[in-house]
Order: sequence, then C-alpha cells, then structure tokens
Amino acid sequence: MTATDLRSRPPQPEMVPRFMVIAMFTLMGLTLGLAGYAQLTDMPKSGVLIEAPIEAERVIKMVGTRDGNVTVLDAQDNVIALSSEDKMGFVGVVWRVLARHRYVQGVPDTDPVRLIRRENGNIAIQDTATDWSIELIGYGADNVAAFAKLVD
Repeated sequence: MTATDLRSRPPQPEMVPRFMVIAMFTLMGLTLGLAGYAQLTDMPKSGVLIEAPIEAERVIKMVGTRDGNVTVLDAQDNVIALSSEDKMGFVGVVWRVLARHRYVQGVPDTDPVRLIRRENGNIAIQDTATDWSIELIGYGADNVAAFAKLVD
C-alpha cells in the first residue's frame, strides 16, 4: 500500500466521539477534586461499617476437599454442616477465600475461625491466625443465613 492509496481513502468515523472523551476526563477531574477536598477538610467518612458488639460467637473449622465440598466442624470436631447441603454452597465460597488467604500467609487451612453474630444482626467470620475477617453484608439473604444458623 502506498501513500497515494492512503490519501485516497475516505476518512474513517471516530470510534469515540470527542465530547465523550472530554466528559470522561471532566468527570475524573471532578471526582478527584471532591475526594481531595474531603480528605483535606477532614470530612467524616460515610458508608463505613461500624462494628457492633458481639452477641454470640462460635468457633468452627472448615475442612475442604479437592472436589470443592466443605465440612464445617464445631470445637469438638462434630459435623454441623456440609456445603453440599441445600443453600449451603456459600460456605464453600468463603472457605476457598479463607484457604487462599491462609496459603499466602503460610497458615494451615484447618485452623479454627470465629463465627460471630453482632447485636445489630450482622454475621462476621474472623480468622485469628491471619487477622483476616469478613462481614457478611450484601451477599444475599440465603448466603448470610447459611452462616447465621451455624452461630446458634
């Protein structure tokens, strides 16, 4: 293809209109400005989780297998739940996250964790071996209920 061939082609339409690019960078600048203003003026943070006092807690172990099934054991190693049961699949999801975090930290994945119900009704899982915790908020009623019934 020669330079003459390129000049004889009709101009191609823009993939992204110019006003959209300008709007995008304007929005990014405004967002950065607002965040900077909030930081410089020490505005109170909103949407930050406030940990309520603990109402009930239980020490559990989650033991997983290669096929993805997880067995939940109490402090005396009694089976209290299986991830293969109806509406308990989220237990396996949480176990995978916990096992990965423990693998990175070099902690055995069979150490116990604390399952906590707070006074405001929130459910939390705390791993004291790695200082990892998760507040089960926004994961869906069935998923939170899978752990909530284990606390009682």
